[in-house]
Amino acid sequence: MPVPKKQIPVFIVLTAVVGVAVFGDGAPVLAAEAEQPGVSDLGEVIDNIRNWVVGLLVALATLLLTIGGLRYLLAGGDPGEVNKAKDTLKYSALGYGVALLAPLLVEILRGFIGLE
Repeated sequence: MPVPKKQIPVFIVLTAVVGVAVFGDGAPVLAAEAEQPGVSDLGEVIDNIRNWVVGLLVALATLLLTIGGLRYLLAGGDPGEVNKAKDTLKYSALGYGVALLAPLLVEILRGFIGLE
């Protein structure tokens, strides 16, 4: 059973909204702010690592969301392919969840090593 054609524009709009929310306007924000090469303390290093990890997780989750949506659209009613697409979408949601929890985990780590 093919996917109705009205779901395709909804998926495209959803993917575009997530892409804009994740990547913003594409301006090189980090390059504009960097004046000194290096960091002054351990807390700054932890923040930088956290920012990179969150960015990678969100990018990977967005990729999985796109792949899962495309697999679902192209499944053509095949139950096995639909289940694979749903699994991919679940992994995408898990990736977004971990990305949302990363700052909390970093704060817990800071508490353990006494940076607060």
